[in-house]
Amino acid sequence: MAALRHFLRSTQKPLWPHISHTWRPVCSSPAVQQVEVGKLDGAFHVTMIPGDGVGPELMHSVKEVFKAADVPVEFEEHHLSEVQNMASKEKLEQVLGSMQANKVAIKGKIHTPMEYKGELASYEMRLRRKLDLFANVVHVKSLPGYKTRHNNLDLVIIREQTEGEYSSLEHESVSGVIACLKIITREKSNRIAKFAFDYATKKGRAKVTAVHKANIMKLGDGLFLQCCKEVAELYPKIQFDTMIIDNCCMQLVQNPYQFDVLVMPNLYGNIIDNLAAGLVGGAGVVPGESYSSEYAVFETGARHPFAQAVGRNIANPTAMLLSATNMLRHLNLEYHSNLISDAVKKVIKQGKVRTTDMGGYATSLDYTQAVISNLN
Repeated sequence: MAALRHFLRSTQKPLWPHISHTWRPVCSSPAVQQVEVGKLDGAFHVTMIPGDGVGPELMHSVKEVFKAADVPVEFEEHHLSEVQNMASKEKLEQVLGSMQANKVAIKGKIHTPMEYKGELASYEMRLRRKLDLFANVVHVKSLPGYKTRHNNLDLVIIREQTEGEYSSLEHESVSGVIACLKIITREKSNRIAKFAFDYATKKGRAKVTAVHKANIMKLGDGLFLQCCKEVAELYPKIQFDTMIIDNCCMQLVQNPYQFDVLVMPNLYGNIIDNLAAGLVGGAGVVPGESYSSEYAVFETGARHPFAQAVGRNIANPTAMLLSATNMLRHLNLEYHSNLISDAVKKVIKQGKVRTTDMGGYATSLDYTQAVISNLN
């Protein structure tokens, strides 16, 4: 409760004026421009966090492909895990120090245990909050040569990921009664809405859809929706509409082509990321990234540790490799980014080397080697 009282006191300050000072204009927001990154000895230094499950195996694929493509990136590898006894305050500070120095990171899923052990905030959430990684971007796009129920999809999900239901504010008011607080602020709702419209403007997108449940959560989601509407008025060239979250789930399955850019609060984004990934092939093929005004973190779009596949050499490296190419583009290494992404797409289009989740029989190492063989 002390944490809650501190939060409530901190939100009494005017929020909108604060944004005008901390949120940079369109030409320099994270949605449209790379942040300054660390470069030493002619190579970019990037923090690598393998994470749990098949994360280390996927990172091995990234390192092998980068080596074959002669990518000028040096990885600083840090292990952080709540399920492998590799998590502590000191370890977290080491990881944060590396990420703050390098400005860019590539990360696997840090699995969060179900059991409550005295701490409500996961290490994944602590990283996001410490670095203010407020915007999660997942580009859901069909892969040429790989047919799914819906083909030629191309939509973007933008999720606010520092508040909402994941605020880690829970308490047992009386025995058997748990109160879990959902926090929505004007400051962060305005910020993510502006990020979404900046992204749409930069990427030549035509429409932004705000996803909400304001019909039931009239104050919380009502504030989020109001902020999106106010920001939309500043972008008259971008079409804007709204959709209730449950209808959005149905519409994504029935007719996903109606969507372009979707912006939403934390929990809805977590669910929609995974639903949309399933439309184009699943967690193994969709890349993702998270931004603050200073830092960028690249990871898979649907965060799944795939623990049952550990050590079996069957995980699909596609999503992590595509995330890595997005990272290279962020570092202005366009040649290397295109080289690797083209190789990945060639392997998928040829259809000869596919992992089991894509209907094939190839191992992770087979797939990685096929990508390397197509680097030309």
